[in-house]
Amino acid sequence: MDSIESFGTTLLVASVVISLALLSNRIIAQLWLPAPALFLVAAAAASDLVPSLRQASLGIIENVVTVALVIILFDGGMSLGVRKLRKVLGAVLSVGVLGTFLTAGALAVAAHLLFGMPWLVALLLGAALAPTDPAVVFSVLGSREITGRADTIIKGESGMNDPVGIALLLSLLAVVPGERFGSATADVLGTFALEMGIGAVVGLLGGRLLLLLMRHVRMPAEGLYPLRTLTVSFLLYGAATVAHGSGFLAVFVAGIVVGDAAAPFKREIERFHASLSSLAEIIAFVALGLTVSLSALVTTGAWWIGLALAALLTFVIRPLVVGPLLLGTRMPRGDKAFVLWAGLKGAVPILLGTYVLAADQPLDLLVYEVIFTVVLFSVVVQGGLVTAVARRCGVRMRPVEPEPWALGLRFREPPDGAERFRVSAGAPAVGRSVEDLHLGDDLWISLVVRDGRPLRVRPGLRLREDDQVLVLTDPDSGKDAAGLFTGRA
Repeated sequence: MDSIESFGTTLLVASVVISLALLSNRIIAQLWLPAPALFLVAAAAASDLVPSLRQASLGIIENVVTVALVIILFDGGMSLGVRKLRKVLGAVLSVGVLGTFLTAGALAVAAHLLFGMPWLVALLLGAALAPTDPAVVFSVLGSREITGRADTIIKGESGMNDPVGIALLLSLLAVVPGERFGSATADVLGTFALEMGIGAVVGLLGGRLLLLLMRHVRMPAEGLYPLRTLTVSFLLYGAATVAHGSGFLAVFVAGIVVGDAAAPFKREIERFHASLSSLAEIIAFVALGLTVSLSALVTTGAWWIGLALAALLTFVIRPLVVGPLLLGTRMPRGDKAFVLWAGLKGAVPILLGTYVLAADQPLDLLVYEVIFTVVLFSVVVQGGLVTAVARRCGVRMRPVEPEPWALGLRFREPPDGAERFRVSAGAPAVGRSVEDLHLGDDLWISLVVRDGRPLRVRPGLRLREDDQVLVLTDPDSGKDAAGLFTGRA
C-alpha cells in the first residue's frame, strides 16, 4: 500500500509540474521569453532547494532526453518536408555539417588559448557547443511565421547539426589518450563518416517504408495511425544506432521524407506529433535542469568562462564561420544576419555535456557547467531578442495564432481535385477578384477563409495575401493551381 501511495504522490507532483509548465507558456509569451529558459532555470533552482532531486543517475537523464529528442527531431523533420528543404538543401548541408566542424574547432582554440584547457578537453567542449538545438529553435520560431528561406535554413540546420555534433563528440570520446594526431584525426573522421552515412541511409529507406505503410496498410482505428508513426520513428532510431549509425539523423531524415507527402489521417498524425513534441521539450529541459546546481556555477567560476565563450560564439565565431557559408544562398543581407543570430543552443549541448561527465574526462564538471551557462545565455539573450533582431534585419515575422475551430469532410479515398492553398505575397491571385482570375469550368474556388472567418465566394471578391482558399479542379484537366496562389509552379 505504501508503494502505491508513493507512486501516486510521484504522479501528482509530475502532473502539477507539467500543468504549471503548460500554463507558463501563456505568461512567457507576453514577456517574449522562450519557454525552455523557464524550464531550465526553474529545474536548476529546484535542485538547489531540494538536493534529492539530483539523485537520478546520468544514465537515466540521458535516456529520457534521448527519447525526447527523437520525438522532437521527427516532428521537426515533418514540419519541414522535402519540397521546402530542397530549395535550401545546399545551405543546410554546408551550415549543418561544415559549419558545425568549423564552429567546434574555433571554440576549441578559444577555450585552449584563453582559458588554458587541454586540447582534448577543449575539443570536447567545442563539439558539445557547436550544434544548435531543434527543441529551442522550433519552440521559439514554431509559434511565429517567417517569410523567405531563413526559416527553413534555421530549422534545417538545427535538425542536421545535432546528429553531426553528437557523432563528432562520440568520435572524440573514443580517442585513446596519447594517440598520434594524424591517427586520431583519421579515427575521428572515419567514425563520423560511418555514423552519418548509415544514419542517412536508414532514414531515407525507413521514411520511404513508413510512407508506404501510411498509404497502403490500414489500421482498425483512427487513433492507431499516429501511434504507428511514433513506433516506427523509435524503430528507425534503434536500427541506425545498432548498425553504428546516427539514430538522430535517421529519425530527422525520415520525418522530412513523410513531411509534405499526402497520406490517410495525415493531419491527425501531425497534430499528435506536434503535441507530443511540446511535452518532450518540457521533459527534456526539466530533466537536464535538475543535473545542474546554480550555486555551484558561481563558486567554481564556470559562469564567467561560459559568458565569455557565449559572447565570443554569438558575436564573433558564428558570424565569421557560418557567415561565409551563406554567401551563395542569394538571400537578402538581413535574412543572413538573422540566420546567424538565430543559431540557438539548448538541450543537445547539455546532453552532450552529460556524455562528457559519464566518460569521466578531465575537468568534466567545469566543462558541463560552462556548457550550461552558454546554453542559458543563448536561450535567454538570443532567444529573447529574436523578434527584435528580426525587425532590425527586416525579416518579416508574425505570431501564428491558433485556430481552434475546424470544418471538414472525411473521405474513404484520396480527395483528388481538392486542394487548399494560402495565398502568398506576390502571387498572381493577390488583389484580383474571383471573376478576374478566369478559372474556367475545370478549376474554381469553393471557399475563402480570411482572418479566421469563412467568406461567401462571389465574383467580385478580391483575394488578399494570407487568404486561405479551397480549390476544386477536374483531375483530368491537368491544370495546376499552385502557381496562381503561391507564385510557384
